[in-house]
Amino acid sequence: MGHGICYLVGAGKNTGLDFAPGEDDFVIAVDGGLRYLEEASIPPDLIVGDFDTLGYCPEGPNVIRLDTMKDDTDTLAALREGIRRGYSVFHFYAGTGGRMDHTIANIQLLAFLSGEGRQGFLHGGDVVLTAITDGTLLLPPREGGYLSVFSYSDRAEGVFLRGLKYELRDACLNSGFPLGTSNEFIGRESSISVREGTLLVVLPGDAAGLVRRAQ
Repeated sequence: MGHGICYLVGAGKNTGLDFAPGEDDFVIAVDGGLRYLEEASIPPDLIVGDFDTLGYCPEGPNVIRLDTMKDDTDTLAALREGIRRGYSVFHFYAGTGGRMDHTIANIQLLAFLSGEGRQGFLHGGDVVLTAITDGTLLLPPREGGYLSVFSYSDRAEGVFLRGLKYELRDACLNSGFPLGTSNEFIGRESSISVREGTLLVVLPGDAAGLVRRAQ
């Protein structure tokens, strides 16, 4: 187990659960995200939360009830369960558009996963966010659409953007200057790479299933 995708559905704004889990995939309802899964007729493999949002505690052997006094957010606790089961690719749904602090916390989880050699995608309707640390993301040819690249770490050294309207070669980005905002796809295979540091990448919402990490 753990060779597929781990899906986490939170209690933020539901912009659509456009996934159909396969046999090797694992679906986690995070607190109020259980309602979204029920509406989409997607059964969760695990339900995690303190259930302050859901308003009641579900019953069953696949329920993990968390204390309301804790260091981890419900989503991070759920993420740790996915990691414990061996998953390395995570897709977060309904993790934006609610409380701003929870959205920021979920963006931090992308950097956390990236720093451990895993990959996370935070779906937000017409955009999806991901991160890359000391590595390269590859994207297939795409006609049109925008993407943005930000330094999540204080500095990101050796940044290369190839196959895009605005290319960078061995650049240094820092977290206080948005140099990588609003780049464009031009119909070519493209790549985003960083030699040292973490980049936060904002892509069109339908691009998540097409992104590959270079080995």
